[in-house]
Amino acid sequence: MIGVLALQGDFEAHRKALQRAGVGAHDVRSRDEILASTGLVIPGGESTAMRLLMEGTGIEGAIRAVADRGDPVLGTCAGAILLARDVEGPRAPGFGLLPMTVVRNAYGRQLDSAVVRLTDISRAVLGEEPLEAVFIRAPRISAVDEGVEVLARRNGDPVLVRRGNVTAATFHPELTRDSRVLTVFLSGRASA
Repeated sequence: MIGVLALQGDFEAHRKALQRAGVGAHDVRSRDEILASTGLVIPGGESTAMRLLMEGTGIEGAIRAVADRGDPVLGTCAGAILLARDVEGPRAPGFGLLPMTVVRNAYGRQLDSAVVRLTDISRAVLGEEPLEAVFIRAPRISAVDEGVEVLARRNGDPVLVRRGNVTAATFHPELTRDSRVLTVFLSGRASA
């Protein structure tokens, strides 16, 4: 059963996307609920608001524990910001589960949101068809360390990355009918 962090943001869309893909999913709001899940999605929303809602709850530690035990973790948009090691615009620490730097709202304001067909994709992982991606006040991954696999790019910038069992998308895969990002996330396991 995959947990979808339901503190803030469009967690319902993630749960429904997982269910459409035939995966058991439920909303999680506490440390114990996160730890009882077999994987975790951290949705888009407001990363600062999510951070504040996590304070003093043990949720950040539970997220780390899920990742450390090798269960799949996916962060989308704000979730990708939280998973990053370094955050800019303004500068802040992320959880450090992915050794990368992200810049908040780098693709513009809400008005600049766009649906993009990504053609610069890892065909070995995602297949031949372009990947539809919905960018809403999206962060930009400005740097990735060695060991982070870039699975898709937009104008040369990484927008879908993974390292072991941790995957991040700067866009919203839950808003399309394409389940390939979920497949990548669900197949992610830490190396033994």
